[in-house]
Amino acid sequence: MENNRQKKIASVLQHDLVDVLQSSATQGGLRGIIISVTKVNVTVDLSVAKVYLSIFPNEKGKELLEGIRSNASLIKHEVSQRTKHQLRRMPELEFFIDDSLEYIDQIERSLKGLDNPLENPNLLEKRKKK
Repeated sequence: MENNRQKKIASVLQHDLVDVLQSSATQGGLRGIIISVTKVNVTVDLSVAKVYLSIFPNEKGKELLEGIRSNASLIKHEVSQRTKHQLRRMPELEFFIDDSLEYIDQIERSLKGLDNPLENPNLLEKRKKK
């Protein structure tokens, strides 16, 4: 259960990360790519922020996630410049793909009879706990 301080910091980070990530993608010449920050979880000691990203189109997700992870220190610096009046200490940023929309889409397809997981059990992968 997150306390109010964690929620506040997560909200500030989420807002600024959206701007930083989307503008970096645009400046990097990646047109037509939408990066949204679906959730930010901050640890109790406020030292780590887990950032969940939704990337459209999905097929670019893994590639972009690698790029984002390799530039995590630059992203952290950029966000810390924006939040310096709100945060005393900038948490380390860990990035993950938020696959919940994709998972919901798979379930909807199954419910509509488009993909039947009973005939092909591999359609719905087991979700990994994060």
